[in-house]
Amino acid sequence: QVQLVESGGGLVQAGGSLRLSCAASGRAFSTDNMAWFRQAPGKEREFVASISESGYFTYYADSVKGRFTISRDNAKNTMYLQMNSLKPEDTAVYFCSGGGSGARPSGFNYWGQGTQVTVSS
Repeated sequence: QVQLVESGGGLVQAGGSLRLSCAASGRAFSTDNMAWFRQAPGKEREFVASISESGYFTYYADSVKGRFTISRDNAKNTMYLQMNSLKPEDTAVYFCSGGGSGARPSGFNYWGQGTQVTVSS
């Protein structure tokens, strides 16, 4: 069983940056693919980015490509999402997830509780 805790969310102006962290505990997550999803009010949870267990392969939603960077430090059991050039439409609760693959929430086995990101215009 893996527990995930996100941190780093907050309020930022458009054009600004935030770095989200996802700390895993319970067992090492170095053998699992990991991902970030987000959910805005009234919308479905959507894929943001994913990273392979080694960190070698990364995938991004078109809406964040070139602005967001996903990374992981397996020695620290932590995954990150560096978000630059933030836009108001990036406002959402951001969730980290693991133990799965693909771009659908149903494809991942465990989740964090989420962290709020609000981008003001």
